[in-house]
Amino acid sequence: MLMNELNRATKRIRSKDHGRGGKRGKTSGRGTKGQNARAGRKFRPEMRDAIKKLPKLRGYRFNSHVVKSVAINLSDLSKFEKGDTVTPKTLVEKSILSKVLGKYPVVKILSTGEITMALNFEECHVSKQAIEKIEKAGGKVEIKKNITNKVEKVKFVRPEGEEAPKAVSKTGKKDKKVSKKK
Repeated sequence: MLMNELNRATKRIRSKDHGRGGKRGKTSGRGTKGQNARAGRKFRPEMRDAIKKLPKLRGYRFNSHVVKSVAINLSDLSKFEKGDTVTPKTLVEKSILSKVLGKYPVVKILSTGEITMALNFEECHVSKQAIEKIEKAGGKVEIKKNITNKVEKVKFVRPEGEEAPKAVSKTGKKDKKVSKKK
C-alpha cells in the first residue's frame, strides 16, 4: 500500500475553505440586496412599539402618595351591636373590609342608609350628614385631626453646632474667594 492510496477513516465534515477570507464570504450571511443587506440596518424592538402606544400616566409624583379612603355606608354597619366601637380594625374583624397590603385602610363613613343603634366611631372620617344620623341614634363620633391619607414630608433638622456643607464647584474643589487684581 502506498501513501497516495490511503483512505480516510472518517468523512470530512467541514466544507473546503475558499480564498475570499473569513468564514462567511461574499454576502457575509446577510442574503442578497435590500434593506437587510445594507450597513446600519437597525430595527426597533417590537416590544418598544407596544410600550410607546400605551397612554402615559401624568402626575406620578403626587398620585402615588395619596391613599384613597374606603367608603362605608351606615347601612353596611348592621353586623355591629349596640354600644360597639367602629374602627378600621373592627371593620376588618367583622369582614366588612379587608386589609390593603397588610395595613388597615383609611375609612370614611357615609350617610347612605339608616342607623338604628348607638355606635361609637373612632379613627374614621365621617361625613357631616352621617354625624347627624349617628348622634340622632345616640352614638358618638370621636374626630381626630391626625388621621390622614397623605404621606407627610420629612424635614431634615441639622444637629446643633453642625455647620451646613460649603459649596462645591463643578470641578469638585471647594470655592475660594477670588480677589480682583487692580
